[in-house]
Amino acid sequence: MSADAQTAILGAGVMGETLLSGLVRAGRRVDRLLVGEKRAERAAELEERYGVAVLGNRAAAERATTIALVVKPQDMAELLAEIAPALGPGRLLVSLAAGITTAWIEERVPEGVAVVRVMPNTPALVDEGMAAVSPGSHVSEEQLAEAEGLLSSVGRVVRVPERQQDAVTAVSGSGPAYLFYVVESMIEAGVHLGLPRTTASELVVQTLVGSAKMLRETGTHPTVLREQVTSPAGTTAAALRELEAHGVRAAFLGAMEAARDRSRELAGGS
Repeated sequence: MSADAQTAILGAGVMGETLLSGLVRAGRRVDRLLVGEKRAERAAELEERYGVAVLGNRAAAERATTIALVVKPQDMAELLAEIAPALGPGRLLVSLAAGITTAWIEERVPEGVAVVRVMPNTPALVDEGMAAVSPGSHVSEEQLAEAEGLLSSVGRVVRVPERQQDAVTAVSGSGPAYLFYVVESMIEAGVHLGLPRTTASELVVQTLVGSAKMLRETGTHPTVLREQVTSPAGTTAAALRELEAHGVRAAFLGAMEAARDRSRELAGGS
């Protein structure tokens, strides 16, 4: 990407602002960033907070080479209809809308516009996001790298074939909710066992953070790490036996299959 090329973020909700703030922290020049936002109060807020130019969606799309589409799936058709006249070959659209395929977007924009599909997740809010990117029909290696660069400002990025995006949605897109559910359950159990709620919360959250750091920094398989904690006939073994008896592993598989299937339904317009 040329040093003078501009990037527009259309959609200034939570994820849109997360991407904007991540790019600014990563060193992207503010005068190379644009935001598309119709609400005057929100536009003024973003201009004051980041020093970035906030325009209408069409105006931002006309000036940008790379355009991040950060709107709800149900709002995507209206947004594309608004900006399509400003697009042409060489432009890059990076879609963060769940369930929207690259082919669906390509049908609604001029021929030759490059489209990259992204499945992000909410830990991007703390620069620990996990995003999977998939190129559409007209994406060059340079454009795919530019899309990866946008998302790497708020976490990690992997490339996957688009046919795997429904599975990605089930694993990492929805994944934070599964972990929050486990944390919530462990805190409630701690309270049930007699701990003050604040103590139970601190114990569980730090245990989660520390365990995740062990997984990332040691590169050790989770089975090995689990076995290191599990002494024969000990407390952990007793707890794990209960989880197995209640089918927790199978329940996770079923839950993630349900998430994948729902992602497919959304992609099909259901």
